Amino acid sequence: MQNYCRGLIPFIRSNFLLIKADTLTKTAQSCRYLAMDNPAKKICQPKKIGTHNGTFHCDEVLACFMLKQLPQYKDAEIVRTRDKVILDECDIVVDVGGVYDPSKHRYDHHQRTFTSSMNTVRPKKPWATKLSSAGLVYCHFGEDVIAEILGISKDDDKVSALFDKVYENFMEEIDAIDNGISACQDPKYIISTGLSSRVKHLNPSWNSKDQDTEPRFQSAMEVTGSEFIDRIKYYNDCWWPAREIVEEALKNRFNVDPSGEVIEFTQGGCPWKEHLYALEETMKIETPIKYALYTDQNGKYRVQCVSVSSSSFDNRLSLPEKWRGVRDEELSKLSGIPGCIFVHASGFIGGNETRDGALTMARKSLELATK
Repeated sequence: MQNYCRGLIPFIRSNFLLIKADTLTKTAQSCRYLAMDNPAKKICQPKKIGTHNGTFHCDEVLACFMLKQLPQYKDAEIVRTRDKVILDECDIVVDVGGVYDPSKHRYDHHQRTFTSSMNTVRPKKPWATKLSSAGLVYCHFGEDVIAEILGISKDDDKVSALFDKVYENFMEEIDAIDNGISACQDPKYIISTGLSSRVKHLNPSWNSKDQDTEPRFQSAMEVTGSEFIDRIKYYNDCWWPAREIVEEALKNRFNVDPSGEVIEFTQGGCPWKEHLYALEETMKIETPIKYALYTDQNGKYRVQCVSVSSSSFDNRLSLPEKWRGVRDEELSKLSGIPGCIFVHASGFIGGNETRDGALTMARKSLELATK
């Protein structure tokens, strides 16, 4: 019996190895067949992000960082070269290659024929600045990147709002600088501390003995990525909640005053102006808001005029001229409203001890404007 068992052991071992080898061979063949069937997926092979070598710039550094936030590219190797043969093997290529073709994941902007902006690629977007490689990646993958960073669905309403906010206040600057587009015709001074400038200075100096750009490229990705994520999180954690407060105030405006021209915020310090203009349009509010009520840091009440635009000092309806620059009891006697604290000399804001007093200041201003 023992001899019989001893004879079985080599047989079992031999056949187990054959089965195991056969399984591995079939698995490898399956991977090859799948890759041949759909080369774009390159199954069983790590993905590759291609960009140029040598001196790096903010746009391709940030483009690579954004791509690495996506599940399909998070483990991808970044290949830095100008060799066309090597670039052709990459799954996605940014800022090199002379081709812009989203269907092939090629995102260069240096070719003479390239004139694309956010508006031309996505006509519902207003920005007409020529895109850099960062802008191209953001244009095509931005919502996905934001959703991944915040851990929310791409279909969440705020993803679209954050996409626009981040482009206008972060990405567009990078696009413009990389394409040599000045912010104004006659700048009074030079700005050399922006993100693009700081990335530029991470390159090896011309007389440095160490000209290896690879570790410096990684450092640049950390710098750009950190600021990019910080900006998204700021708008998500601070800017977006303010929008919700303003939206609620607009819905409640007729409960504050029958005119619908006065809104009230339950807490002070909320950055409301920018949201107000956007939401008035979105909510199709026909009669523009004239005044906003809120508390200050001392628990007193303010009535603030709404300007004609976010960048204007002109108000839709300023507080009455005869109140301007007058304070305290004198202002209360002049206006006939108890508890007045002040009205600014320009008429854009006033204060009162109570909510009713501030609301009366707004109502009386509306009344006087119709006379």
